[in-house]
Amino acid sequence: MSNSSRGNIIDISLLKRVLKYTIPYKNYFFIALFTAIILSLLGPIRPVLINFTVDNYILIPDPEGLLRIIIIIFSLLVIEGIVQFFYIYLSSWIGQHVIQDLRSKIFEHIISLKMRYFDKTPIGKLVTRTISDVETISDIFSQGLLVIIAELLKLVIIIFLMFYTNWQLTFVTLLTIPILIFSTIWFKRNIKKSFQDVRDQVANLNTFVQEHLSGMNIVQIFNQEDREFLKFKKINMNHRDAHLRSIFYYAVFFPIVEILSATSIALIVWYGGHAILSGKEMTEGELIAFILFVYMMFRPIRQLADRFNILQMGIVGAERIFKVLDYNDKIEVKENILTDFEGDIEFHDVYFGYNTKMLVLKKINLSIKSNKMLALVGSTGSGKTSIINILMRFYDYSKGEIKIGGTSIRKFNLKYLRSNIGLIQQEVFLFSDTIFNNITLHDRKIKKEDVVIAAKKIGVHNFINSLPNKYDYIVGERGVTLSSGQRQLIAFLRVYLRNPKIIILDEATSSVDSKTELMIKNALEKVSHKRTTIVIAHRLSTITNADKILYLEQGKILEEGTHEQLLKKKSYYHTLFNKQKET
Repeated sequence: MSNSSRGNIIDISLLKRVLKYTIPYKNYFFIALFTAIILSLLGPIRPVLINFTVDNYILIPDPEGLLRIIIIIFSLLVIEGIVQFFYIYLSSWIGQHVIQDLRSKIFEHIISLKMRYFDKTPIGKLVTRTISDVETISDIFSQGLLVIIAELLKLVIIIFLMFYTNWQLTFVTLLTIPILIFSTIWFKRNIKKSFQDVRDQVANLNTFVQEHLSGMNIVQIFNQEDREFLKFKKINMNHRDAHLRSIFYYAVFFPIVEILSATSIALIVWYGGHAILSGKEMTEGELIAFILFVYMMFRPIRQLADRFNILQMGIVGAERIFKVLDYNDKIEVKENILTDFEGDIEFHDVYFGYNTKMLVLKKINLSIKSNKMLALVGSTGSGKTSIINILMRFYDYSKGEIKIGGTSIRKFNLKYLRSNIGLIQQEVFLFSDTIFNNITLHDRKIKKEDVVIAAKKIGVHNFINSLPNKYDYIVGERGVTLSSGQRQLIAFLRVYLRNPKIIILDEATSSVDSKTELMIKNALEKVSHKRTTIVIAHRLSTITNADKILYLEQGKILEEGTHEQLLKKKSYYHTLFNKQKET
């Protein structure tokens, strides 16, 4: 949060920005505002009617008049209840529609950002922005802004009616107001920072829990349960303390309001009672009305403080959301769709780094002939996966050019580019859904019979058929009920059905048993037939038939050639191949 924003009691520019999301629902917003205004008018009328009733129908006995006024008061209460129903429903309806739109917008924005953003932003924080922070914005409408407008108007009307009824008693009542104003300003300034601290601690807690649940196997493998639990306890205590600090300000402020309210009533009773006993121009009805006015006046003040805090929480949430929405590091997407995706893949003097301080690819020059296979080998961190990342445009290269069929990949529509490249990763992500839905990704154009035919062609049908419920078998979160090899086979089928022109296999033959490796090799042959194929492999035995092999080290290509050519050179590739052969 910016310092300037922390210094202000409320950021009007942020509030205006939130209100723009009500434009599609402006008719409902104005109806809700109208009902709020009606409510602010109906409440202050009651003390006036009671004043009139006491002076005209009770002190001067008039049973018929008393009955009429009671009917009027009851009717007003019924009307107030009906109006309140519409106000509560409409304000909540607006809030829910606004957060639905905003949540969709922020999610759409997040999925369009470069991968670099996700490298440096904890997933837990993005979950907090999309769910918890967005939820607080709903309260701006249902419990914040409209209530503040209504309560302010009610306060003005009450003070006006108090002056109209008896100006001397009004001045007596307002003697405590300076102390109340000072207390309110103190409360607002402190509670804003407190709410910001609470939201920060919620984000920290979400991030910690999400990361540690995802990496629970690492925690348990290295016996870090006790250490990580202590970390969690500290974060949890910070979360508790942040809430307690906000509660402290409530605990101080609201008793002050109650004391000032009681003091005002005591002053009214003292002054009004003395005036009535001494025969001055003041009636019993006015005294009773003023006691009711004081209760009604301090109630909006309490409400205003409380609703202002709700509004403040919504504004804090909005600021955090707009900070994400204003982050605009997106990959440029061309509107035009170039349909010529045939031809060689070429890298010309390509440089790339995941940050500006360190390059992971340096002056990469390579060429992959159409419908041929290229294999990338090298030690961990040599740059193999980075080549794939920039070809898929998960990241943008900083210098040089990458072309497909002589056309820069930056000129292709991003969706079209990725729809023509099939990526099969070693760590295949599967959703907690059926096998069929994980293959089709809920694409209704893909029919069940198409999936079965494709599965038979690449040799994975028998494996799927052996599962309980077959294609309707539900895999766990991230596909944990399947082995890594089985997940890779699902990925092969998922890619094959989309008929891409380029196939990329990212280290998919490591960490599997020999039987599954044979199935993967067979699937790769089927999937890569008449397609340009790039394979990243740890097991060099799987790429001996590649048309070209590149050996990378520290972001540079040190060797290239066929398997036989590289063995004859007796250099880097030869050494690596013999090491694997020995083991």
